[in-house]
Amino acid sequence: MNYNLEEMATFGVAGNFTGHLEQAGEAKDFTNIKTKEENAPKAIFPTYIPSKNILIPEFLKTFPFSSEKIIFPKDEENLQIEPECAIICDVIWNNDKVEKIIPIVFGASNDCSIRKDGAKKISQKKNWGSSSKGLAKNLIPIDEFSEKGIINNYKIACFLIRNDKIFQYGETSFIKDYSYIYEKLLSWIIEKLNNQIDEGPTENLNSYLNYDDKINKMIFSIGATRYTDFGKTHFLQENDKSVVVLYPNEKYSDEEILSVVKNKDFSHKEISLLYQEIVISGK
Repeated sequence: MNYNLEEMATFGVAGNFTGHLEQAGEAKDFTNIKTKEENAPKAIFPTYIPSKNILIPEFLKTFPFSSEKIIFPKDEENLQIEPECAIICDVIWNNDKVEKIIPIVFGASNDCSIRKDGAKKISQKKNWGSSSKGLAKNLIPIDEFSEKGIINNYKIACFLIRNDKIFQYGETSFIKDYSYIYEKLLSWIIEKLNNQIDEGPTENLNSYLNYDDKINKMIFSIGATRYTDFGKTHFLQENDKSVVVLYPNEKYSDEEILSVVKNKDFSHKEISLLYQEIVISGK
């Protein structure tokens, strides 16, 4: 099934994989954010909202997704891949509140981020224009968003290709190893969409979404995995290739996934492969 991503609001989850924020140097941004549990995600942040609502910052109204490239922004540096699982969901409203979220499909996502100090909101590091984010074309239908579903055996892998050499950029991790996943994650997202306030790095999302036409499909990138030592210390450069792969663990070995990456092989229906070239803005 084809989806019109330009009609969907998009959000990311911050701090849903133990250790990632510390590696990214962003844990300090959430010092004053209180969570109900120690391992709970810190916040949800917008990356794109297709709306005429004047409360929404204009940069968040620019569609940022590409399945083929990341455009390196002018006068910036220190871009990192953020390998994630993204889920597209139907959203059911009850008056001005989100009542239910129903996951439909999932796929490989690159919630690419600029590492810089001084950004007041998380979203300011995320959407700098077109082709600043990534979502794979091949999205996997969700039979059941639970431990009983096929997603429970999927892994996330991430690689950087530089000068034809493949480097493992993120630790290969099971989707089920997110701090919050399945029903617990969905309940948490609903609570944040409805009640998160404008505080520190976070934004009041309910005020963004409460417009005449309620958005009934949304994309959630549910958290970046931890980096390898290579990933922690290497930022993106022109002509690099960023690769995020979601694959069923019981069907593919590490060597087979490397072969998929090396050959840029999109032929496997059960694999969600996101392969993006890094290009310089204006070229």
